Amino acid sequence: MADAVEKKEMNEIPELFGSNVFSLKVMRNYLSEKAYNSISNTIKNGGTIDPTIADEVADAMKTWAIAKGATHFTHWFQPLTGLTAEKHDAFVTPEGVEGNAVMKFSGKELIQGEPDASSFPSGGLRPTFEARGYTGWDPTSPAFIKEGPKSATLCIPTYFIGYNGEALDKKTPLLRSMKALNKQVARLADIFGIKAKALSYATLGGEQEYFLIDRDFYMQRIDLIQTGRTLFGKEPAKHQQMADHYFGAIRTRIMGFMEDLDREMWKLGAPVRTRHNEVAPSQFEVAPLFESLNIAVDHNMLTMEAMQKVAEKHGLACLLHEKPFAGVNGSGKHNNWSICGPDGKNWLSPGDNPHENAKFLVMLAAVIKAVDTHADILRAAVASAQNDHRLGSHEAPPAIISIFLGDQLTDIIEQVEKGGAKTSKKGGVLEIGVDALPKLPRDATDRNRTSPFAFTGAKFEFRAVGSSMSLGGPNIVLNTIVAESLDEICSRLEADRAVKKDFNESVQKILQDIVKKHKRVIFNGDNYTEDWVKEAKKRGLPNMTSTPEALEALNTKKAADLFEKYGVLTRKELKSRYDVYKDTYKTVINYEAALCADMAKTLILPTALEYQAELAETIKAVEGVNKTKSKAARLLLKQISDLSETAFADVAKLEAALAKSDTAKCKAGMETVRESIDALEGLVPSEIWPLPSYAEMLFML
Repeated sequence: MADAVEKKEMNEIPELFGSNVFSLKVMRNYLSEKAYNSISNTIKNGGTIDPTIADEVADAMKTWAIAKGATHFTHWFQPLTGLTAEKHDAFVTPEGVEGNAVMKFSGKELIQGEPDASSFPSGGLRPTFEARGYTGWDPTSPAFIKEGPKSATLCIPTYFIGYNGEALDKKTPLLRSMKALNKQVARLADIFGIKAKALSYATLGGEQEYFLIDRDFYMQRIDLIQTGRTLFGKEPAKHQQMADHYFGAIRTRIMGFMEDLDREMWKLGAPVRTRHNEVAPSQFEVAPLFESLNIAVDHNMLTMEAMQKVAEKHGLACLLHEKPFAGVNGSGKHNNWSICGPDGKNWLSPGDNPHENAKFLVMLAAVIKAVDTHADILRAAVASAQNDHRLGSHEAPPAIISIFLGDQLTDIIEQVEKGGAKTSKKGGVLEIGVDALPKLPRDATDRNRTSPFAFTGAKFEFRAVGSSMSLGGPNIVLNTIVAESLDEICSRLEADRAVKKDFNESVQKILQDIVKKHKRVIFNGDNYTEDWVKEAKKRGLPNMTSTPEALEALNTKKAADLFEKYGVLTRKELKSRYDVYKDTYKTVINYEAALCADMAKTLILPTALEYQAELAETIKAVEGVNKTKSKAARLLLKQISDLSETAFADVAKLEAALAKSDTAKCKAGMETVRESIDALEGLVPSEIWPLPSYAEMLFML
């Protein structure tokens, strides 16, 4: 019987997938042919919504949503907080003098909303008293249902702009950057004589790492609740040294969480596929298949939200902070980025003939050029107070942005620089040179877990993105810088074509020039070594180790010119982001420092003092009987007393730094306070220590 039930559930999964999504498949059953064709064309080929069909689409969406139990609708958007936002409105509308009500939802309500936007960060785009902001329907990302305890809500993905059209969110510039990239890919397709079957688009697969701990432990840690990370905690004797958690058998309780998470995401049409134990104890990962970039970003935001909800259901807490526990792996969000051309093929995948491989090498060169030219802006895109704790240690890439290509592709690139490749490290003859370009093997690269930007076969993996971040920011930058590279390459190829220069010679010369100028960014070695830091400095690669330093890349003429040229961000919009992110960094450090001081003074040090008093009484009693000094006990008392005094003094310095709003001293001060407190944890009996230990949180699930 159990087998039959299990088989039935497996058979229902295809029906479950996307069941809470107002997809094109669903629309076909609810819309007239005219409306369906119009909205389908908008979704597939871009353009604006036909206003004449708005009411019909809204009514269809409402009918479908009500059948799913929805009582409310919301414009779901992504402000500069890095989170999502929503304001719910009921479909219920009073009608007539008799007190009746009907369920209404108009085309106007679908297309545009007006939430009170005064409290969202704008970076000076508008004064606080100008609260008006507008949300606008993004039809390229389908509407979906969020299930609540008793009813459901229709969620409509939207962009968020100010009264004068300024982008106040992450989706607006993301859509603009995708448009800029698509335009340049279309130019390259035309140059290569590729017939367009559809719009080109960037694709994305965002791996999501996270921690799970027992919710009871979480509720006893005010630092986890308020900051997302542990401000104190002694490293346990055993943590990840044996790497025995990585890809290990998944515990039953965790499997229950993962199974429920899969189903939640499948209902939302998110193609989550991979789940496994990560390196650190209690650390895990979920990863989807590739999707159109805009939808993939939305799905990742929904995944993070669903993880919190599902974890609570299982008596767990999901930690998305980049470094919730010191001394073990932090959590990232590997940004696997590629391009699907207008021919429907992956343009970062080697082809089956020299012509397709020429296209591949041009795309490869464009990315190399983009990353080297704008490494500083790419680094700024992953800068945050949280990610500063992670970058540069425990399998997280360093702050130096470099590209890993693997031995074979690097060998080919080096031969291209010299004028033409004839051999491959894996043997065989390559048809590369002035007249032809190579037939390259697929998956010709290994992986380098220390590289921030690695080619891993048909895609680039940007590993520096933090686990709590929106994928919107890094991809806005990535799309824009690659668009610029392609623009410059296409302009050269078009100029050569105008004077009837041989196409292969033109491609070869451009590739050669790019490799010569930008090969410094290619590094296949260990990114963690001091030798690489020295070598990177010699090569002239930027090394911005802190968020304040990294964010300065956004406050430059180079960045402003780039984003303005491609219509992604105006100078004013870019400056707003620089101001918002700087203020966010300072705010995070300040409230962490304030909590650190409070926890030390009111929770931890009082416990240490109580134990000192108890220990002193014990020593007095024992020595009164034995008439000899208790050397070990006295030494322990002295150690605890000295550490407590040091901690009190360090807290006072931290509070002085807080009073002056000295962010750098606050950050350093927290580390200093932590040293004494963590040492005390190793001396005070565990049964009276006021916080759950690392050993408990990481291993007791």
